[in-house]
Amino acid sequence: MRKIIGTFVVLIVLITIGFIWVLESPATAFHDKKAYFIISEDSLSSQHITQTLLHQHIIQHGRLFQFVLKKLHIAKHIKPGKYEVQKNANLLSIIRMLKNNRQASINLVINKLRIKEDLAKLIAKNYSTDSVQVMQFLNSNDSLHPYHVDTSTVFTIILPDTYTFYWNTPLRKIFNKLFVTDSTFWSKNNRVQKARDIGLTQKEVYILASIVEEESNIDEERGKISSVYLNRLHQNMALQACPTIKYAMKDFALTRIYEKYLFNPSPYNTYRNKGLPPGPICTPSPKCIDIVLNAPKTNYLYFVAKSDFSGYSHFSSNFAEHNAYAKQYQQALDVEMAKKQKTKGE
Repeated sequence: MRKIIGTFVVLIVLITIGFIWVLESPATAFHDKKAYFIISEDSLSSQHITQTLLHQHIIQHGRLFQFVLKKLHIAKHIKPGKYEVQKNANLLSIIRMLKNNRQASINLVINKLRIKEDLAKLIAKNYSTDSVQVMQFLNSNDSLHPYHVDTSTVFTIILPDTYTFYWNTPLRKIFNKLFVTDSTFWSKNNRVQKARDIGLTQKEVYILASIVEEESNIDEERGKISSVYLNRLHQNMALQACPTIKYAMKDFALTRIYEKYLFNPSPYNTYRNKGLPPGPICTPSPKCIDIVLNAPKTNYLYFVAKSDFSGYSHFSSNFAEHNAYAKQYQQALDVEMAKKQKTKGE
C-alpha cells in the first residue's frame, strides 16, 4: 500500500513539475521578434481568447492555456485591446500580461497629411475606431467645437509628430492629445506674439505654412516664399499659390498648372480668391511654421522656379523682372516635357 501511495505521490510531483515546466517554457508559435493580437468586446471568454491566439499562431499549447485561464478565472480580468507578445514568451507571462491589462502602445505617426480622408485612414489603420467614425467626427462642427476649430480649420491643431495611444483609445482622447500638443507648441518661443507681429492669427500662420510647405523643401527658399506671401497679404493682392490649385483639384501629382485650372471655383483657389484659403492644404512641419513666423522682411512680391530645375527660385519685387524669369522657366519646362514625350514614344 505504501509503495502504491509513494508511486502516486511521485507521479503527482512529476505531473506538477511537467505542468510548471510547460508554463514557464517558451510557448510561442511565431518566428518574428514579436507578434500582436486583438481581443474585442465580444471575444472575452477563455475559449474565444484561446482560439484567437491559436488561429494567429501566437501560442502552441491551446488546451493548457485555456485550462489555466478557466481555473484561475483570468477571463474576468481581461480587457478588450491590442496586446504584444515577444518571441519565446512563456504561457505564464502571456497570462499575466492579460490579467494585468498590459496592452501594447501603438504609435500614431503623423507626417504630411493633405485631406481628412488621409487622417481617417491613418487612425483606422492603427486603432479600433473605423474611418467612417473619424470622418463623421472631422465633419461635425459640434464635435470640433471644444478645440476651437471647425470642419475647414481642423487640421490647424494637428502637428506632425509621433503620438502614442492604446488600440482602443477613444477618438475624443486622441484629439484631446493633439490639441494639448498644439497648445503647448504655441505657448513656447514667443510664437503667439510673433504671429501678432506679422498680422496673423495662429490658424492663419498654420494655413500659410501649409502653402509654404508645399511650395519648396528648401528652408532658405521657404523663408523668402513666406515673405512674398506676407507682402501680398498686406498689400491685398491675391496669393496666386499653385499648391492651392492642386488642392482645389485634389490632384497632388500635377507638375504643371495650366491656365484652364485657374478657373476652378473652389474657395481654395487663391488665383480667384484673395487672402488665405479657408483651411490648410496640408499639415506643415513645426519647423515650417517657425519659418513663417520668422520670415525675413523683404520687398519681394513674386517668385518663380529657376530654369535649371535646382529647386531654387528667382525672387522679384517688380512684375517685369518676374515675367522675364517666368518665360525662361516656361521655355525650359517645354523642352523638358518634350524630351519626356519623345522618350515615351520610343
